[in-house]
Amino acid sequence: MIPSDTEAQLRLPRLTRFLLVLTTVFAFTVPTSAPASAAVYPTCTIARCDDARTARAGWAALGFPTSRGWYYWSPTGLYNFTGGRHYNRERQLPVAATYYEYDLYSRDRGARRDALRIVVNRATGATWFTPDHYRNFYRLN
Repeated sequence: MIPSDTEAQLRLPRLTRFLLVLTTVFAFTVPTSAPASAAVYPTCTIARCDDARTARAGWAALGFPTSRGWYYWSPTGLYNFTGGRHYNRERQLPVAATYYEYDLYSRDRGARRDALRIVVNRATGATWFTPDHYRNFYRLN
């Protein structure tokens, strides 16, 4: 049966409303490629920057190891952990480089890690401090 002109006119607004609702719902449920929320700062002047520089010197003395694991931290008699390669998933640091992550503070071997890290480009020596587990990066050198 072919609908009359009146029936077709009534269906159009319903279809339009349905498409509008569908488009609105779809827009709020499909993830978009929003920019990363991390930020990179050219210098480090926040709290613990000096601790990050000290940790960098300690890791440099160990040759910036690339293997993930616990390393004896001689000044304290405890251990410090390196997570190995940092993959720059936040894409906030320069992308054409390889990075490694190192914990800031020593602790008992096997103890829980905190969010404080330094991230080092071993090829250039460029180092960033992240006090909040890769949300923000502060350049140390």
